[in-house]
Amino acid sequence: MKTIFIIGAGLSTTSMIDYLLEKAITYNWHVIVGDMSLEVAQRKVGTHPKGEAIEFDISNEMLRIEQIGRADVVISMLPSFLHPIAAKTCLELKKHMFSASYVSKEFKKMDKAVRKEGLLFLNEMGVDPGIDHMSAMKVINNIKKLGGKMTAFRSFTGGLIAPKYDNNPWNYKFTWNPRNVVLAGQGTAKVIDNGCYKYIPYHQLFKRTERVDVLQYGEFEGYPNRDSLMYRELYSLENIPTMIRGTLRRPGYCKAWDIFVQLGVTDDSFSIKNSETLTYREFFETFLEADSNLTMEQRFAKLFNLEKNSTILYKLRWLGVFDDKIIGLKNATPAQILQKLLVEKWKLDEDDKDMIAMQHQFEYEIDGKIHGIKSSMVYEGKDSVQTAMAITVGIPVAIAVKLFLTGDIKLAGVRTPVHKIVYEPVLKELEEFDIRFIEEEYVVE
Repeated sequence: MKTIFIIGAGLSTTSMIDYLLEKAITYNWHVIVGDMSLEVAQRKVGTHPKGEAIEFDISNEMLRIEQIGRADVVISMLPSFLHPIAAKTCLELKKHMFSASYVSKEFKKMDKAVRKEGLLFLNEMGVDPGIDHMSAMKVINNIKKLGGKMTAFRSFTGGLIAPKYDNNPWNYKFTWNPRNVVLAGQGTAKVIDNGCYKYIPYHQLFKRTERVDVLQYGEFEGYPNRDSLMYRELYSLENIPTMIRGTLRRPGYCKAWDIFVQLGVTDDSFSIKNSETLTYREFFETFLEADSNLTMEQRFAKLFNLEKNSTILYKLRWLGVFDDKIIGLKNATPAQILQKLLVEKWKLDEDDKDMIAMQHQFEYEIDGKIHGIKSSMVYEGKDSVQTAMAITVGIPVAIAVKLFLTGDIKLAGVRTPVHKIVYEPVLKELEEFDIRFIEEEYVVE
């Protein structure tokens, strides 16, 4: 009997655990779910005969060795900075490991040792990264089979609110970690566009958007995300003239969010004095120039050249930027204060459903003509637990584990799902969950 040990029972694990428990009946597996909270783990496992819930702390070395030692496959759903701890123990105990997170530098350093032991550490098996890799590689390899030469690749993904439940002026609600949303884009985005390298600093990022139309869901705006250049090698497109990966939001979001960036309230590097006693109005006031002749809203408008009836001022007003409400966070950074304000306004209501929108844009040359393909996927969640984010992050991991344990994936080393042996069967099974891509072909010139 094979044993699967899932470390972490957070929001993205519900669908994955349900899938693996269901398959455990067929394949006679034992599924252990470990979490810092035994109650949370027990809720996810329920009374399933093939499941076991345990209290688990990854920092407890003896417990870590004991529980990982019981497993054949470990799935780490921990915060990304904790994956290397699990990975090192998996390597020491010769256990295979899967995750939905990016391959870190620590993982890359382990590759040689992981291969030597004949182990598979399959990472980036979520939605982004994950489904994006698999769906892109499928089309890229099909283009190469036709004899086409890739000239441009653009890819955009967004975790958003489903249209029916989109009822606030920002057209956005939190569908994943709020902290990651507040800190998104910090650093320098790197892309290549028509053969020119572009380096976009944080203070310019939300000004550099492009329009993206996705199926019947209409218009979005995309902004560059992190380092797009490294995907040239990953996708075997080393000489491609254009490579841009980005994040999707609804039109108007980026221009409004840029106000927070320019103001400095997304900074997480210092604490605000007496933050627990300040109101939100007083907090934002500290970032504005003093002028007794103008109201706070007027100073916002003057600083950012906004009309008094602008939609951006309306968005800020709706959020509570000008409200005399006590923050109540001690020694908080500006980013933490902003996050608290946003969580109060952007939380999912009980009946809300979220949405994942993804689109790849391929351009390639064949027979002297430039052709294009748009490959788009939109998936709406089922409810506040079985969210689109949870399903698209958790289910691909679960499918990959099943395929590995049944002998359909035979790989070793620190890997990502860019290999046909992974992406073909995973994408095929994802269609059973209505996670599928619609391709639209066109001639560019």
